[in-house]
Amino acid sequence: MKKLILLTLLVVFAFSCNDKKKKDESKLEKQSLANKHPGKKLMETNCYLCHSPTASETDRIGPPMVAIKRHYISKNTTKADFVAAMQTWIENPNIDDAKMPGAVKRFGVMPYQHYPEETIAQISDYMYDFEIDQPNWFEAHYNEARRNGNRQVQREQKRQGSSVVQTNFENLPYGERGLKYALTTKAVLGKNLMGTIQRKGVLEALAFCNVKAYPLTDSMAVVHKAVIKRVTDKPRNSNNKANAEELEYLNEFKHVIANNQEPQPLVKELDDKVKVYYPITTNNMCLQCHGKPNETLKQSTLTNIKRLYPMDQAIGYDINQVRGIWSITFNK
Repeated sequence: MKKLILLTLLVVFAFSCNDKKKKDESKLEKQSLANKHPGKKLMETNCYLCHSPTASETDRIGPPMVAIKRHYISKNTTKADFVAAMQTWIENPNIDDAKMPGAVKRFGVMPYQHYPEETIAQISDYMYDFEIDQPNWFEAHYNEARRNGNRQVQREQKRQGSSVVQTNFENLPYGERGLKYALTTKAVLGKNLMGTIQRKGVLEALAFCNVKAYPLTDSMAVVHKAVIKRVTDKPRNSNNKANAEELEYLNEFKHVIANNQEPQPLVKELDDKVKVYYPITTNNMCLQCHGKPNETLKQSTLTNIKRLYPMDQAIGYDINQVRGIWSITFNK
């Protein structure tokens, strides 16, 4: 009898270990598929400026992507439904069609930005099929909000600190590494700029750019141990004027964007250093300071631009045009 019991226990243990091994392998396989999905990188590149998974509950300029997924996908939502809903929203963000009224009330309606339809389809496909990164405060916030009719959760706000900037990118391929340096810098600049616009208006945002943009960029360069520049053929500040080599890459990106293609980082390897370039494109928010006079650029804003930047060339843009490029240099 004892032998029979022992044999039974061994069989149960063997099946349990085998089942756990299969679950672990399945989890690793799914994570590998997620990492290879093109929508993952597209989401990080195009969405994380405003929808970062690392920003705290109080220190952010838009809801995290996981919140968008929760609000748009129910048990009856098909992938086709979700992709279509994302395409519709991106094409025409407006308060009447918003499915996240709490987010709209807090952050405002997201500005219209042009994205290729295929880009949105791939991001949506990834969001639907895979778990996406979420802030450590999100689950408690989400559950509490559901229990309390979507009221703000003050308890979680008090517990959170400032945004966390990921810095351990050294093991990534050079192009992806340079892109991460650019995007984390863009996130810091964008968070501060959009926060200033939301709180104080466009004119104060101009003053912010005049005083704070360079120190913030330099601080991120120190964090990443890299040289980080934003350069253009039509500078507002003469220090941002692109050199001949940078102009060549800038024109390449103009061609890519004009053909409605998804840009990829351009990499140039030197003896002991790497240079990475990536485009800076315009959206509705940009046009408030870089648009066409008396259309998207108000006269009062233009007057202040001329006061702060007498030699300014950085106006006349439309949506989804190459405003400049990121120029990132770091050691191999």
